[in-house]
Amino acid sequence: MKIADKKVVSIHYTLKNDNGDVLDSSAGHEPLAYLHGMGSIIAGLEAALKNKEKGDKFSIKVEPAEGYGEYDESLVNPVPPEQFGDHEVEVGMQFHADTAVGPRIVTVVGIHEEAIIIDANHELAGENLNFDVEVMDVRDATEEELDHGHAHTAGCNH
Repeated sequence: MKIADKKVVSIHYTLKNDNGDVLDSSAGHEPLAYLHGMGSIIAGLEAALKNKEKGDKFSIKVEPAEGYGEYDESLVNPVPPEQFGDHEVEVGMQFHADTAVGPRIVTVVGIHEEAIIIDANHELAGENLNFDVEVMDVRDATEEELDHGHAHTAGCNH
């Protein structure tokens, strides 16, 4: 069965940056299961998986535009310290925030007396994403999965 929209796909993957550093991997874990065509994974990887079959192995470099986007300097902004209330704030901390581009996880990248600098870019924005992928399974989605918009796997509590 070929990968196409409305198929549940299970993959093992290893993600590396251009230096070869492993950023994420499903090795030692259950394969990643997703509903193809629903935008559940980055666009470049989803496009590369189309028409693949169980057992296929491949490598792909996903450019930023098809991954987490280009790094956008306009998403780095000062925030008044009082917006953090009594919380101890340190560089590297992450928070959920409503931003000009919608809800995002923001990272504290600087602390000054008059402002805390936050970055709403995804941590992999502007990076090439190098994937090694093995397709573990492809099956038809159930009506419930299609209604919910995602794959149901062991431990899914619906």
